[in-house]
Amino acid sequence: MQHGVVGRTILKVLEEKKLPISNYTLFASKKSSGKKLIFMNKEYEVQELKESSFDENFDFAIFSAGSDIAKKFAPIAASKKCIVIDNSNAFRMDLNVPLIIPEVNSEEIKKHNYIISNPNCSTIQAVVALKPLDDKYKIKRIIYSTYQAVSGAGSNGINDLENGICSFNTILSENINNINNINNTYLLKKFSYPIFNNCLPHIDVFLKNRYTKEEEKMINETRKILKNPDLKITATAVRVPVFNCHCESINIEFERNFILEELIDILKNSPSIVIMDDINNNIYPIPTVVTNKDEVFVGRIRRDESIKSGVNLWVVSDNIRKGAATNAVQILEQLL
Repeated sequence: MQHGVVGRTILKVLEEKKLPISNYTLFASKKSSGKKLIFMNKEYEVQELKESSFDENFDFAIFSAGSDIAKKFAPIAASKKCIVIDNSNAFRMDLNVPLIIPEVNSEEIKKHNYIISNPNCSTIQAVVALKPLDDKYKIKRIIYSTYQAVSGAGSNGINDLENGICSFNTILSENINNINNINNTYLLKKFSYPIFNNCLPHIDVFLKNRYTKEEEKMINETRKILKNPDLKITATAVRVPVFNCHCESINIEFERNFILEELIDILKNSPSIVIMDDINNNIYPIPTVVTNKDEVFVGRIRRDESIKSGVNLWVVSDNIRKGAATNAVQILEQLL
């Protein structure tokens, strides 16, 4: 079942992986039903999702349609013995639903009760890098600072940045010497302020404790995946004017001492991690290099000299691929 940017990317990743699946069916809302699209070199007509849709004895379903749809239809699919891989936040903190990153905790997949949750995009890339270090040195505290692309906010977020760029170009062509006029040249579809030329420290809604829901997701999901409910974590999530790929500055304090060269070797030899960390040649991960890749890229690896046993990492990953679509398809691959 597809929805927007992530749904289309799921189809792309499925085409690339060529999993041993004989039949596919594509579902969407009533508004989108009847549309034709080419998938696996075959034309498919998108069907309307109904409560009776899972009477057809499907084995698996990948959901990418938001938490409200998931809450309604995932239990229906599960009751028909169809294993659901859900991209929304509907079941992530449900104790009876495994929250899976295949490189990190694939052993938890078998504990599903026909529903498996895909973690938040920013959590996935972070924990891919954190897990091998936690295994070796035992993480004591994490400070997350994320710089998240507009694609994480869906097609409307992308539109806001595109429209801001177009408006800025219009201002330049008309010799208007005031960038604030961008505010009045187009209607925002997603963000509270123009994202072009801005950094917005506000992703999802604000909570009573003054954190945002995005920040709380990262904190709680990291604890669940690492099986450490008391792990000390704080987070600040910022939306930046980048189309694709989330960047994260992660500060980690360990309980055990470490040798930096050994720590880097551990990351190098961990699944799905690519080290880009050549300070002599100014090489480190950036979105334009990482986009359309399925790996998690790590650079700027350096000791935090303000504490006894701490390290700083710069982690970049394609939030639509590894942060959503690819991770969901990898879960399906594990099930198969």
